[in-house]
Amino acid sequence: MSSPVGLHRVIEPAGVLPQAARKLDASPQISADEVRIRVERLNLDAASFRQLSEKHAGDGAAVRAEVCAIVTERGKMQNPVTGSGGMLIGVVEEVGPESPLGLAVGDRVATLVSLTLTPLMITDGLKGWDGRSEQVPAEGHAILFGRSIAAKLPDDMDPELALAVLDVCGAPALTARVVAGYRDATVAVIGGAGKSGSLSLAAARQAGARTVGIVPHAREAELLTGAGIADHVAIADARDPVALADAVSGALGGPADVTVVCVDVPGCEHGAILATAAGGTVIFFSMATSFAAAALGAEGLAADVTMLVGNGYVPGHADVALRLLRGEPGVRSLFEGRLRAD
Repeated sequence: MSSPVGLHRVIEPAGVLPQAARKLDASPQISADEVRIRVERLNLDAASFRQLSEKHAGDGAAVRAEVCAIVTERGKMQNPVTGSGGMLIGVVEEVGPESPLGLAVGDRVATLVSLTLTPLMITDGLKGWDGRSEQVPAEGHAILFGRSIAAKLPDDMDPELALAVLDVCGAPALTARVVAGYRDATVAVIGGAGKSGSLSLAAARQAGARTVGIVPHAREAELLTGAGIADHVAIADARDPVALADAVSGALGGPADVTVVCVDVPGCEHGAILATAAGGTVIFFSMATSFAAAALGAEGLAADVTMLVGNGYVPGHADVALRLLRGEPGVRSLFEGRLRAD
């Protein structure tokens, strides 16, 4: 019997939701409320790709082989170390008669749910991918459940650009929502020159906040300064709590009301907490975050801060991100520059 949250696709262990499952059934036959997508491209989560690339010392062939092995073994793309996956774009092949998603055969879509819970089968061995970038040309199919989310790709931008934006579209929408709860907010975005970071900076400034983008080195500082989407740009190692807090205070004149963590490396929890004012909010968008370290660190620092997990979904998040990309030339230039570099 079909389940709108995909329980019928769980092979093992029994009784868990697809994201927590070790293995999913990725067979192409769909239930009445499912949709099958012909896959064109995967977008691996940044933390997952970094972990795989570092594990294999940049050997693209080895990275490609491991991604194929994970998908084959698990019936989905879920990095066993980081626990994260990514998302994909493709074309709707078949729609069940009871699907509530509003999709039609032939629609080109981006899935707005994680690959960690999406049944996925790869049929080409990822032969078109060199293993050196987050975006992965692929052939195969994926299954969406009745309670999944997907967005039709916009006609006015390259699919690779749209995929990169929609992969992180939850970040700016949640940032804007949180900033709206403060009067004359100050906002620090850790990893401000990245995908989710640049969108979050733009969203915070549009919401009326004064912002600082924190980056790890001079080259990213130049890129972010040139983009013109932050009021201040500062360089700091986000893994050094004191240096990070000093950089934020030096730019804003004190700790931030809202700190948004958008980096793909572990060990940034304590610095983000230390950089945030009493009564402020820390939003963790990085899948490299240790939530135990964040909770215990806040307790150890006697920090009265609210900590939020950016779960990737806010109603209307895709439209928010695409509107920022279209309306902020600096954001678009950062995205397009990263795509060219890949």
